[in-house]
Amino acid sequence: MTVHARVKNGRLIVDEPTDLPEGAEVELEVVGDDLGHEDRARLHAALDAADDELRAGLGVPGEPVLAALRRGDL
Repeated sequence: MTVHARVKNGRLIVDEPTDLPEGAEVELEVVGDDLGHEDRARLHAALDAADDELRAGLGVPGEPVLAALRRGDL
């Protein structure tokens, strides 16, 4: 089960229905990454370059890639 929360004024706010019993305790884990400023800049540059390639028609259709993954070719 995944529960989403946001931080507001230093508190975790969860506003989702649940079937958990009253008084149940849950553990929350922060989801994110540990990229530094330089690594994040490189990631965004790579994503921008990939977007440019796709817009130029240089992309590979997803279905053949998925089929190759299913066959174990990649």
